[in-house]
Amino acid sequence: MSPGSAWLSALPPFLLAAAVCAAAVPLSMLLARRVGAVAQPDAERHLHAVPTPRLGGLAMLLGYVVAVAAFGGHVQSRWPLLAVAGTVTLVMAADDILDLAWWQKLVVVVGAGVAFVALGISITSIDLPGIGMVNLGLLALPLTVLWVAGMQVSVNFMDGADGVAAGVVAIVALVAMLAAINRIVVPGDLQSGVVILSAALMGVCAGFLIFNLPPARTFMGDTGSHFLGVVLAAITIVGIAKVAVGLSILVPLIALGLPISDTAWAIVRRRRAGLSPTTPDAGHLHHRLQARGMTPMETALTFYFTTGVLGCLGLAIFGHRTILDVAIGLCAIGLVTTFWRNRRRLQRLERSRPPLPGDPDPRVAITGRGTVREPSATPGDRD
Repeated sequence: MSPGSAWLSALPPFLLAAAVCAAAVPLSMLLARRVGAVAQPDAERHLHAVPTPRLGGLAMLLGYVVAVAAFGGHVQSRWPLLAVAGTVTLVMAADDILDLAWWQKLVVVVGAGVAFVALGISITSIDLPGIGMVNLGLLALPLTVLWVAGMQVSVNFMDGADGVAAGVVAIVALVAMLAAINRIVVPGDLQSGVVILSAALMGVCAGFLIFNLPPARTFMGDTGSHFLGVVLAAITIVGIAKVAVGLSILVPLIALGLPISDTAWAIVRRRRAGLSPTTPDAGHLHHRLQARGMTPMETALTFYFTTGVLGCLGLAIFGHRTILDVAIGLCAIGLVTTFWRNRRRLQRLERSRPPLPGDPDPRVAITGRGTVREPSATPGDRD
């Protein structure tokens, strides 16, 4: 199967998922307001200006189910995937409405991995360079549970700034799809199914971003972040992880390097402060970037470009070396441009602000010898 044909097969599920999700988002916003699933702004964690509905994950689930059901007929694992993803999403919707206890959410997070193993979606072996294929045996369960839980937690922690989580997951899904395209042998094989699953995931992210890009009109909530984490974990297990886990699992792992490292640091930071790792705070990277003056859109673009660069590095493992240099160059240019624009904007704001008490008098200059003198007056300034 040629790469061109694979791209064409990805287009219908992408478009259908995006259209259904975009059409369903307004309905999810209406439902959220009716049941009280609304995020209230505050000065600590929630930096948005107005109360915002947070059940966007339901629209994402609907778009994904419709697209995969319509175009994933040859994907053997589609029904187990949809069953687990749907269950997790609905339970987390209850959390967005009722605010469940942390241990109840932990049961759902861990239970998703256990359910995948029970339904035949698991990491059963690892192909280690120089050693060969190693059967995990009893380790398959804890490794799969850890992978599924880690994906959910990473996406959930990342979902604290407008447009960041959906955009980053869309890029990682694109990376997974490219890796699968490069391994397709015949039409309808395992990797062809991964293309459909990844394209549908990209579609729901695109449809949701219409309403979630800064300034966001709706949030995905735990409903959406856990949905994205579960589906992304399942795609990597079903697809590229079946080829050679030892290497191929690095593709999404590298692409998610930024949110994974932010998650790890959040856990360390909270433990050092004597807090539970589940205690929310405003110390995540997206919070820090905005605290340093970045706009919400600049923050989202920073995550997008960084994920793109890391995703390109991951794709090098799967032989996409021809486009690697170009993709990395474009992503690096975008990342540098974003930081440059933010720096210029801050400089303009600094120059335009009124002087504050304690600021040095601009009419006084200090020489290198420490003496103070008035700057020379121009002819137009003299009386």
